[in-house]
Amino acid sequence: MKISQKLFSILICHLTFVYSNDKPNILWIVGENFSNDLACYGQANVKTPNLDKLAREGVRYTKVYATSPVCAPSRSAYITGWYATTTDMHHMRSHRDDDFRLPTGVRPITHILKDEGYYTANITNIGKRVVGTGKLDFNFVNEGPVFDGKDWDQLKLKEPFFAQINLPEAEYDIYDRKSAEKPRVKWVGESWHPKIATPQNVTPPPYYPDHKITKEEWARYLNSISGTDVRVGWILEELKNDKLLDNTIIIFFADNGRLDARGIHWCWDSGLHVPMIIWYPKGKDAPQQIVPGRVDDQVYSLLDIAATTLWIAGIPKPFGMQSRVFLGSNSDRPRSYAFAARDRIDETQVRLRSAHDSQYHYIRNFTPGAGFQTLNRYKEKCFLVKPLMRDLYAEGKLSGPPADLMKPFPSEMLYDTHSDPHEINNLADSNNREHQDALNRLRAALDTWMVSTNDRGHIPESQELVDKFSKEMHDWFGTPGWVQEN
Repeated sequence: MKISQKLFSILICHLTFVYSNDKPNILWIVGENFSNDLACYGQANVKTPNLDKLAREGVRYTKVYATSPVCAPSRSAYITGWYATTTDMHHMRSHRDDDFRLPTGVRPITHILKDEGYYTANITNIGKRVVGTGKLDFNFVNEGPVFDGKDWDQLKLKEPFFAQINLPEAEYDIYDRKSAEKPRVKWVGESWHPKIATPQNVTPPPYYPDHKITKEEWARYLNSISGTDVRVGWILEELKNDKLLDNTIIIFFADNGRLDARGIHWCWDSGLHVPMIIWYPKGKDAPQQIVPGRVDDQVYSLLDIAATTLWIAGIPKPFGMQSRVFLGSNSDRPRSYAFAARDRIDETQVRLRSAHDSQYHYIRNFTPGAGFQTLNRYKEKCFLVKPLMRDLYAEGKLSGPPADLMKPFPSEMLYDTHSDPHEINNLADSNNREHQDALNRLRAALDTWMVSTNDRGHIPESQELVDKFSKEMHDWFGTPGWVQEN
């Protein structure tokens, strides 16, 4: 049987692609716990020259949303390309001590990349410099190591590589397990962070009170962003020194939103909205979406970096994967909505669901009585703003948005993120026709997503498990006096 010339050419091209040694290296630089608070996103009192340069030479994405406002469920989602609410990985640090395994067909993308010849690494050090935490913090016990190694020196010997560097800056230094004994828990790297932001030059978000503690903590957060950029500079310098930069595609993003009292853990934008920058080296064939200096305002889910990373490596996404490819001429259909979920975090059982479109943000609360004041020992200890606001509220010294924040969540919240970027004006009860249309549209979109993805948030965990986390959090952080009094 003769093979047509056209078919023969296609086969040759395919084989050349498969067996080529020109596959790009791919580097994820993952920021810990921060939102779009870089200078290139317009944040004042930060210095981020290295990330700003990546943005100028690559693409900066403005509407990327994590699938969870806390690390473990979010990381479990983007390393597999599946929503944590689908795969039963949606509770914080679930499945650490049981025999849970990933559902059939769900694999870490590192294993898929390894099957196609990639060396995978979760980098912690470059020489004597600490650049990453090595953090995994997935809500599953994987069958075999998720990464091949953690040694930077192996990268230049084992191209092509896929590497992750999880930056430590925006995190509290709690891991000596003595936090309950400390009057204040310090930030990682706090002693050397650039002191660009000060209590005198910062303006915290309007849902916080005008107070010395609020300004001090906000300045520390912003300085951790500047510190993050310093480590990014070290990474870029070493890529250049090792002659890896010209064949390495960089994807920079954060795992979830801000490390502040109203950020991480909650489904406002401060907990879900994350930066993302994709950079291609000069001379490397880039898809049509990658144009130096481009700003992309399309709605994206952070989930989509999984399938897109595989695409960059020349690997089709596995059947059924919920992640979408957003690069290339045959990219998946763009998202109209980005969805997120929060369930148990540590000992705190609050169920929230979130849906974003290009302008509006809808949040549904399934836990009556829950709110900002709900007990979480980690937040009570580490986030000084939270006990401060509790005391001021009890003394009748809060008004406006800070006072509103202390009230229990309503069942529904709707925000216009264009006119109200801090999300302080709930429009769910508005009589405005546009607001009602947005509410109905996002309600329906969220309902459809929950059903179509088999959202498991309604399935309760055992009280025994919750009690275990309560004890663990008490041992780490202590229990505030107001809990004991009540």
